This record gives sequence, structure tokens and C-alpha cells, in this order.
Amino acid sequence: MTELEIKQEVERQFNILSRGCEEIINEEEFKKKLEKSVVTKTPLKVKLGIDPSGTELHLGHAVPLRKLKQFQELGHQVYFLIGTFTGRIGDPTGKSETRKMLSEEQVMENIKTYLDQVALILDLDKINVVYNADWLEKLTLTDVLKLLSMFTVSQMISREDFAKRLSENKPVSLIEFMYPILQGYDSVELYADVELGATEQKFNLLRGRDLQKNFGQEQQICMIMPILEGLDGVEKMSKSLNNYIGVKDVPNDMFGKIMSISDELMYNYYKMITEIPLEEIERIKEDIENGVLHPMEAKKQLGMEVVKIYHGKDASSEAREWFENVFSKKNLDVDLPEVQLEYKEIGIIDLLVKETELVKTTSEARRLVEQGGFKINDEPVKDIRAVVNIESGMIIRAGKKKIVKVK
Repeated sequence: MTELEIKQEVERQFNILSRGCEEIINEEEFKKKLEKSVVTKTPLKVKLGIDPSGTELHLGHAVPLRKLKQFQELGHQVYFLIGTFTGRIGDPTGKSETRKMLSEEQVMENIKTYLDQVALILDLDKINVVYNADWLEKLTLTDVLKLLSMFTVSQMISREDFAKRLSENKPVSLIEFMYPILQGYDSVELYADVELGATEQKFNLLRGRDLQKNFGQEQQICMIMPILEGLDGVEKMSKSLNNYIGVKDVPNDMFGKIMSISDELMYNYYKMITEIPLEEIERIKEDIENGVLHPMEAKKQLGMEVVKIYHGKDASSEAREWFENVFSKKNLDVDLPEVQLEYKEIGIIDLLVKETELVKTTSEARRLVEQGGFKINDEPVKDIRAVVNIESGMIIRAGKKKIVKVK
């Protein structure tokens, strides 16, 4: 390759890989690594670690996974690291209290379905799946003390969430100090050139750079990805907050959840969870602002794009047709998502919050009912004290976008 061709290839890869990143530490180093990779035809070693703290991956997890896919498609060496050791400790990032340690059995149970879900995004035949228990369990006490000697207490308590807890007289365990150090050591073990992580993991990723320097290695690039907001547009996407879209959600659920987001959040989703070119996203935004495109139609196009990524083109068209039948044409003679409930008499607030989990809080359920947004078999129920008998085939609707059928 000529010098010009090398420069063009580096810029091409940089433009693809930098899309959607919150921060790259640092960009010049990254371009140099890309240039060396192009010139020597040696792929970069790219690492993404996920702790198996749960069993289900959602589109928030998919953001860095899709970035990993871009590295994969450009011919780089991808390492998907499952934290079989660090997962027992639990990442303290963003936590207001010390997390309980998981047992080895719990961790192994959680990873059973991980790779099946990752396979929806990455080609498993072209990635290296590694488990950090393979090397972290072999560290001796001498090794651990050597790692600890490379950091100071002041470094650790400079971390925002630790500092906050200490200022509130809440405990921070020594094992939590170990977490970012162990994550950093993963980078040493893998000789990582690049590590991906969310904004809240920046502190941990930087410890990898520190350790690599101390071990005489070339420092990794920290590629910081933004955190995907959940369906509520307030908190980060999380299963525990019930504001998530699972990567294994069925097409109709996936499409329906996309349709429930705000117009403002829609643009962010376009950028973070699809591969639609940024110029096209800007054109969509301009068309909406100029009245050429209705926001509802733009959201339907987003829903189809997301469903297509995980279920294929045909499923995306069918999901749109289903949504329009149920919510636009109000045709309930179609397949609806089903829930298994005990046939009993129950208050509608408990039905909404505890049984179906269609809404998160009692106050939200009360407000929904009082505003006429709660329906049984398409008949509004506006009395918050109302009691219903749960029956097979009953259709429960909460607002414009949430609907289930009792098995």
C-alpha cells in the first residue's frame, strides 16, 4: 500500500470505529495503533468484558457488543471476556452499597444463555471467548500484593461512587477496591490494544492502562461508550428497572417497546442501536422538523430496523403489521403477548403493578387508571378501587402501547 492508501484506510477504520463513542483515550494513540495494524497486517487485540450478574442481555449491553462487531468485521482480533471470577465480586460501579458476592455456581448458571444471546450480534466462530477465572484464580498472594502495591488508597477513593459512599459514612469493602485492579489485570493477561466499556467504567479501563505500563506493555486504548437510556428516558436501561428491550424479546414485543419511547429518545436510539448512517439520521430529524415526516412513522421505521437486526426483515414487517392492527386499527383478533396469571379476584392496581408488571409503581398505576388509560377487554376502568376476576382470554391494556392477554 502507498502512504496515501495507508492514511485513507486508517481514516476509514477510525471513522467507523469512533462513531457513537463518548470518548477515546486517546485518539492519536488509537490512530497510531490502527496505522501499525494496517502497515504490518497485524490485527489489534480488542477486549470487552461482561460480568454474568444476570441471565438476560438487553440492548444496553448490545451497544458495546455491536462496536465489537465492527472491529470483528474490520479483521481485528476480538476477545469477549466473561468475568467468571470478577463476576463473583460484582462491579461496584454506580452502586450505593457493597454488593453481595455471588457463588461460583450462580455465576456458571448465569453464563449458560450468554453466548446464545451474544451470537445474535457477533459471529462466535470469529471471536475468542475467554474466562478470567482461568488466570485470576492462579494468582498467588505474592502476585496480589504486587498488584496492590501499584496503586494508592487516594487513587481508589478518588473514584466518584466510592467518594460519595465514604462521605455518607457508608462502607466500601477492600474487595471492591480490588475489582478495578483485577479488571485492569485482564488487559495485561490479554495484551489488549483496545478495551471497550461504558461511561461509568472509565475508572476501571484506565486502571488497565496503568497496569500495562507497569508491566512494560504498550498501553491500551480506552473506548468509552455512552450508556443507553431505558424506555423511560430517565434511567439507564436495566432489567431491574423494567425499562429494557431484551435481545431475545420476540419481534412484536421489541417493536412495541420501541413505539413506547419519546420522540426525543428516538434520535438517540437511532444513533446507538442501529447502523443507519448519521447523515440519514440527520435527514430524518430535519424531515420531522419540517413536517415532511411524522414522528410516528419515523418511530415505526426505527422499530423495523431494530427488529430486523435481531429477527430478520420478514419479522420486522410482520411486527409492524401486528402493531398497526392492535394499536391503530384496534383489531384484537391477532396474536397478543400472553401472561400466565392465577384465576382470582384482584384489585386493578395490584394487577397492573404486581401481577402483569405493566407499570412500575402504584402511583403510576393510579394515574393511568384515573386518566382512562387502563382497559379490560378494551373497556376503560377508571375506579382505582375496582376489583376484577382474572379469566382466560382477558385482554389487559395499560396506556397506548402495552397490552397482554391472559393465558
